[in-house]
Amino acid sequence: MSSEAQFRYIVRIAGTDIDGKLKLPYGLAAIKGIGYTTALAIIRMLGLDPDKRVGFLTDEEIKRIEQAVTEMHKIGLPSWLYNRRKDYETGEDKHLIGADLLFHARRDIEREIRIGSWRGVRHKAGLKVRGQRTHTTGRLGMTVGVKKKKK
Repeated sequence: MSSEAQFRYIVRIAGTDIDGKLKLPYGLAAIKGIGYTTALAIIRMLGLDPDKRVGFLTDEEIKRIEQAVTEMHKIGLPSWLYNRRKDYETGEDKHLIGADLLFHARRDIEREIRIGSWRGVRHKAGLKVRGQRTHTTGRLGMTVGVKKKKK
């Protein structure tokens, strides 16, 4: 069987369809919750070639990548790479992907609103949360400039 016959144009990893023409780090970065740096770390821990195209992965390699992405703590990556450290309920370090990431983020925001924290108040009002300037930026609609009163 030639290498052209093994090429797949779409590969499904962790519930995400990935373009087979992408190089491995960029392909894994297409999964929600995995960035380029995390993807590169996973690839290096698994001993795969970062220049390899996603479409040329074997079934066994796809299975290894899927397991590494869903259970990052098992391959020995440092906890500072995880996207959910010191989880609110359990206190453990986790790395969430896909729908789990969206669910936990939404739940965190709802908790902040419910307890009435400053972040929750800003979220509830639809304002910027992280201390950004709001005097001139972040306006809704086509508002430009200031309207003066008639004399």
